[in-house]
Amino acid sequence: MSNLPSEPEFEQAYKELAYTLENSSLFQKFPQYRTALKVASIPERVIQFRVVWEDDAGNLQVNRGYRVQFNSALGPYKGGLRLHPSVNLSILKFLGFEQIFKNALTGLMMGGGKGGADFDPKGKSDAEIRRFCEAFMRELSRHIGADTDVPAGDIGVGGREIGYLFGAYRRERNKFEGVLTGKGLAWGGSLIRPEATGYGLVYYVTHMLEHAGAGGWQGKRVAISGSGNVAQYAALKCIELGATVVSLSDSKGSLVAVDGGRVTVEDVEAIMALKAKRQALADYAPPQGSSSLKYVAGVRPWLHVGAVDVALPCATQNEVSGEEALALVAGGCRFVAEGSNMGCTLEAIEVFERERREKKAGGGATWYAPGKAANCGGVAVSGLEMAQNSQRLAWTREEVDQKLKDIMKNAFYLGLDTAREYVPAAEGELPSLVAGSNIAGFVKVARAMEDQGDWW
Repeated sequence: MSNLPSEPEFEQAYKELAYTLENSSLFQKFPQYRTALKVASIPERVIQFRVVWEDDAGNLQVNRGYRVQFNSALGPYKGGLRLHPSVNLSILKFLGFEQIFKNALTGLMMGGGKGGADFDPKGKSDAEIRRFCEAFMRELSRHIGADTDVPAGDIGVGGREIGYLFGAYRRERNKFEGVLTGKGLAWGGSLIRPEATGYGLVYYVTHMLEHAGAGGWQGKRVAISGSGNVAQYAALKCIELGATVVSLSDSKGSLVAVDGGRVTVEDVEAIMALKAKRQALADYAPPQGSSSLKYVAGVRPWLHVGAVDVALPCATQNEVSGEEALALVAGGCRFVAEGSNMGCTLEAIEVFERERREKKAGGGATWYAPGKAANCGGVAVSGLEMAQNSQRLAWTREEVDQKLKDIMKNAFYLGLDTAREYVPAAEGELPSLVAGSNIAGFVKVARAMEDQGDWW
């Protein structure tokens, strides 16, 4: 494919999936699935457009907008919108590709897609963000709909942006429908949606802990990266279940517990308020001048947290390198699960997988869970929001939370059982969750595509 421009993020996501499929018995049992992989790796549709908007000074600004509609074999395209200056087609294709198989693992009727723009909401006024969202949706609205493509939030797109985007869609298309998820509770949103990715991540790791004979969360030391939605609610759920959270981070540095300290509920709530105002973690001052947390500028937390039991990357892609993976293993980390999409580099994944293969469950093996399985709780509750919108109903917090727990349990055991079926393992070796999740998601999508004539 030398005639195509390099797309490093997408190529990494493709190679990670293809590698696990090749190193299983799937293609030996079903060689025709090589054709399915070839077809599924090309998006059904890529939409690229310009977004022209006016800043507060009256100056014209222009950005690039995208929507990658990757696969609709299992349902309407489903995946977030990301507003960040780093956004390009490679990143959105990687995210959309991962989303296909993540959505398949939820068991809900959702295809895979992703979109966004290279617009930076940081430093922008509410009015500028509203004008950008309206200009963005004027074009995007032609290509989405409740039964076609249902975007959600992602980096840079929270409740405020979803509101502006939904209002623009309603006015542009003259329809009030469940075209976006993450909506306000008064106009079609779902309870537990803000918490879903973080909570779901912790529910997933609960099954990892239990299956590996490591007990529950009580007393576990947990390193978390990020300080946005996923990290916040993962930290709160870990603390609720008795774990000790020792780090949070953002793009400028990390907040790390020192001298036996920990991140408290009060710390997380204060950081939530800080991030709602789009301030940096460096601006956080612990209450009463507490010295149990130290801010370290310009670093990720992994080399600074010391001995931990669990690592939860919850910031962005490729945030755990091979070197950092080795440091986590050396510090006794036994469980790594991605709250972010493709949070670990291929080198880091190989470190964790080597540890899993070489050590038995009772011998300190490190067990790694990929984002497409471990963080599928967010899109799962988006799917539940779609279901509630279709019925014009709202479920209780307890109903949604129980459905989320069931979905995460099913995603865990689907990956576990599929790994046992297709990936040879030594006696006492923990199954490969990355291989099992990749194969399970891929097979479900490939079979639907075959049934519908997308490949033959």
